Amino acid sequence: MTHALLGTKIGMSRWFMEDGINVPVTVLEVGPCTVTQVKTVETDGYDAVQLGYGEVKPRRSTMPMIGHDHHAGTGPLGTHREIRGETNAELGDAIDVSVFEGIMFVDVLATSKGKGFQGGMKRHNFKGLEASHGVKRRHRSPGSINGHATNLGTGPKIKKGKRMAGHMGHVAVTSRSMPVVSIDADRNLIMVKGTVPGPVGGSVLVREAVRLNKQKARVAKAG
Repeated sequence: MTHALLGTKIGMSRWFMEDGINVPVTVLEVGPCTVTQVKTVETDGYDAVQLGYGEVKPRRSTMPMIGHDHHAGTGPLGTHREIRGETNAELGDAIDVSVFEGIMFVDVLATSKGKGFQGGMKRHNFKGLEASHGVKRRHRSPGSINGHATNLGTGPKIKKGKRMAGHMGHVAVTSRSMPVVSIDADRNLIMVKGTVPGPVGGSVLVREAVRLNKQKARVAKAG
């Protein structure tokens, strides 16, 4: 079975453990997802399964995608994501949050909040220029930039990767090895400890954790 689902970030709350300690949790509504395509080594050169999530109005989709989802026996879906690996899922199967039963740690993939065009101090945590007497009104300036001409040290171009002002946020972020606190199968909710990137209502992909540190690996093995 595919241990991955598409979903939506609902928001943050707190969860009281059996010993009375409350932990911050992020509530995610995941699934049910429909298997819209199954790829195999014989037909496509690799094994994968494509999941679709979130019904949308036909006018918000395209004719090719409407026909693609129709083959899976469902209406037009808003989000599609391919998960690589072998699977026993069939075309048109519905996968819900129950696939995470017994899984202690998950990875959550999301898009971080966009913050627009930002200066060097906010974007790269620069300290800025001195605020003492005699300094020009350029306290939030990044300082000299033309000293790094090119990667060779000469020429009119800025060195690649130079930290400057620019677009900040709205990038793919993965929160790894988040502990699963609780699962509500009736409402397709999964509560994970910690924060998840992105705004409330943003799309997320939840999958079984692919890499654990030694401590979490011992916990997962024991439990």
